[in-house]
Amino acid sequence: MTLDKIKKGQSVKILSIPNRQVKDQAIRFGIAEGAVVEVQDVVPAGPIVLKKGHQEIAFGRRLAKEISVQLVSREMVFTTNKNINI
Repeated sequence: MTLDKIKKGQSVKILSIPNRQVKDQAIRFGIAEGAVVEVQDVVPAGPIVLKKGHQEIAFGRRLAKEISVQLVSREMVFTTNKNINI
C-alpha cells in the first residue's frame, strides 16, 4: 500500500522511501523507514500531512505514491512514540 491511499486519522509504518532526495528530506524531519506516524490530514488534490510526536511534514501526492506503508494499530503508535521520547 502507498501513502496516497491512507485516510486521515490512520496510523502507518513507513516501509520504503525509494526516492533518495525525498528520503533525505524526511530524515531531517525525523521520519525514516520504520517510523510509525499518524496521517494528520489529507488535503483534497493536495498533500498528505503526517504527524510524528509534535512534528508535522507534508508530502505531495506524487511523492506519496512512491512511499510504501503498512497500517498499524493506535497502540503501536503510542508505544513507539513513548519509546522514542524517552
